[in-house]
Parts: sequence; structure tokens; C-alpha cells
Amino acid sequence: MKTTVKHLSDTRVLVTITLGATELEAAEQVALKKLAKNVKVDGFRKGHVPIALIKKNVDPNELGQETIENALSRAVAESYLEKDIQALERPEVEIKKFVPGESLEFTAEGDVMPKVTLGDYKNLKAEKKVKAVVKADIEDTIERIRKGFATKEETKSAAKDSDEVIINFVGKKDGKAFDGGTGDDYPLTLGSKSFIPGFEEALVGLKAGDKKEVELTFPKDYHAKELAGQKVVFETTVKKVNAVSLPKVDDEFAAKVGPFTSPEELREDIKKEITAQREREANDTVKDDLVKQLVEKSKVSVPGVLREDQIRSIETDLQQNLMYQGMAFEQYLESRGFADRDAWVKEEAEEAADNRIKAGLVLAELSKELKIEASADELSEHINVYKQQYANNPEMAKRFDEPETQREIANRLITEKTVDELVKLNTK
Repeated sequence: MKTTVKHLSDTRVLVTITLGATELEAAEQVALKKLAKNVKVDGFRKGHVPIALIKKNVDPNELGQETIENALSRAVAESYLEKDIQALERPEVEIKKFVPGESLEFTAEGDVMPKVTLGDYKNLKAEKKVKAVVKADIEDTIERIRKGFATKEETKSAAKDSDEVIINFVGKKDGKAFDGGTGDDYPLTLGSKSFIPGFEEALVGLKAGDKKEVELTFPKDYHAKELAGQKVVFETTVKKVNAVSLPKVDDEFAAKVGPFTSPEELREDIKKEITAQREREANDTVKDDLVKQLVEKSKVSVPGVLREDQIRSIETDLQQNLMYQGMAFEQYLESRGFADRDAWVKEEAEEAADNRIKAGLVLAELSKELKIEASADELSEHINVYKQQYANNPEMAKRFDEPETQREIANRLITEKTVDELVKLNTK
């Protein structure tokens, strides 16, 4: 077998392979054994016909095609291994010349794993900044907790700030209802600023049963392009008004929230939680900054096949998030000013995909450079944690026994350890 490799780019190769009589004979023997399963010859049981007789009793065209396929697959695998080429997809094969029993010449073209040239990973700069916790942070949290313990009582009085109103509404533009502008039995806390400016204020003073046409103008930077800066009318009916009472911050309140005997203990615990959260966020920011710097200092190209896979992954995640928000993918594209999916890919998704891929390839190369591995004990520990999380879902828990899932966990663990080591090397 003769092999020549032509690098079409950093991520794509064209391999030319020539096979001789010896390789073709071996491929033919494999083909004959496969075809033998369906060959019938008088005097022999099916599947026990001698190879010499099989060759005489099979369709020559079928034998030739099977021989070529066997020769191609084996030759591509061996040549890639010999030339240390890591394929990312099944290569496109084109036969250039075939002389049965004598020679076969073909090319195999496809995307391959690019070579990564690491930049200086020991002299990066990253400053850890932890935002201090101030009194306002703690009191904001206290206020959110109070709202969680709030009591509601229906009232016939006029609605005021902090009251909850249950409303039906229909938003109309030029007399026609617009998408996303209708709601039934919608609970709205006045003063929460969860609606567009002016809407909540217009409902103050209304009582249960009152109706009002609220004329408003959408903000110019509103996410839905067709409504941004437009005048609309919300036909609104107040079905119920609930007076909302917040609990007093005292010893009883603290005990309801958790194992605390006083508001002071509760505030101290809140301060610790916020501090820990900001510490984690600061650490994550440092990690992200260092990885970004290393990618910028390194040389790595993005294979097209990986880019397409990553774009599909980004799109799937985005659509799931939009679904939870009640927004269609097409609405998102319109709200962001993208003409269509292709425009979104070109202007947003492609760059995000490339950044993820480059980071992954660079970190994988760094893990090799630093000889970072995941031990059997570490992997077992992580797998057990996942299994415990899905203890009530046996089918999901089973997945963590699958080799592919365990490889994914091992790769993720190696990446985490690599990033941690990168931080150690660049922080004092």
C-alpha cells in the first residue's frame, strides 16, 4: 500500500492510496467469507461451502463491489493510523483507477483534527475581583424572602401600589390584537415594574370589576421589533384585587425562614451566602479570562464539521430556553434583527461556536502537555454523585454505566482539572 497526504488546509486532508494485488486478494477473501453466508451449492450445507467454490457461484459484480468496499475501509483506517491523522468524519472517497486483482487507486478527503500550537500558558494575567457585600444586598434579599411569605386577602378597595391585581387584557395596535399581548387571569403586583412603563401605574385606583383602556407607547428598545416605539391600547378588566401583607422582620420571621433565632442571625447567614456566591462567580470569571487569553495566544483552526455540530447544539439550547419563555425561534430572530436563520448563524452563532471549539481543543492539548488524567477513583466518585442525583429515575441512572457516558464524564473531569491547573500556574 502506498499513501500520500496532501493538507488542503489546517483542518482538511486529501489522502491518495494505492493498493496492490496482495491487499486486493486479502479484501476479496473477506468479501467471499461474507457472501458465503447466502451461497447455496449442491452437496454442501449453507455457510459451509469452500471459498474456492463460492467464488465460482457468486455474482462477479457483487464480489467486485464487496471487495472494493472492504479494501477501501481497511486502507483508509490503516493509512490514517500510519500518518497519525485523526478523522472527524467519514471521508469522501473517490476511485481513480481499478484493475480487478491487480490494483486500486483512490482518494479520501475529509475534515480532521487540527494541530494545536499552545501559546505561553504560564504567563497569563488575570485579576480576581470579588464584589463586597453591602447592607443593601442583604436587605434586598430580606425583601425577596418577605414577599415569599406574603399573605394575600381579597379586597373591595381600590388597588394601590404593592397590591396584586388579577386581570384580563388584550393589547391592540391600530385596532388589531397583536401576538403576545393577551392574558387571562393574569396576576400582576403593582409597582413590580414587570410590565412596560405606564401600565401598572394606570391600574392604581381601579377596583374589582372596573375596565380601562390603557394607552401606552412601547419603549424604542423593546425586544419585539414590530412593537418597539409603537402606540398601543390595552383593553383591561380588573377581576380581583388582593391586598398583600408582608411579614414583620422579627424573631418569628427568622425562625420561619430557617434555623435562626433572630433577624441578626438570618442577616449574617445571608451575608455568608452572598459572599460565597460572589467568590464562586469571581473564580469562574478568572477561569474564563485565562482560557480566553490562552486561546488568543494559541494557534488553532476550527474544522467545519465541528462548527456545524456546535451550531446545532447552540440552536437546540436556545430553542429550549425560548420555549420556557414562551417565545418562538422565529420571534427571537426578528427581535434581534436577524433576517433569517442563516443571518443568525453568520452574525451570532458561528462566532460562539468557534469560541467553544477553540477553547475545547486548546484545553485538550494543554491537558496532554501537563499530563492531566482522570483516575479511576475520581471517575467513580463523579459517577456515583450523578447516580445519587438520579436515584429516583432508574432509567436515567443506568446511563452512567454506559462507556460513552463515562467517557464524557472523564473528559469533563480532565477539562476541569486542566483549567484548575491553569489558574494555579497564573495566580500567586
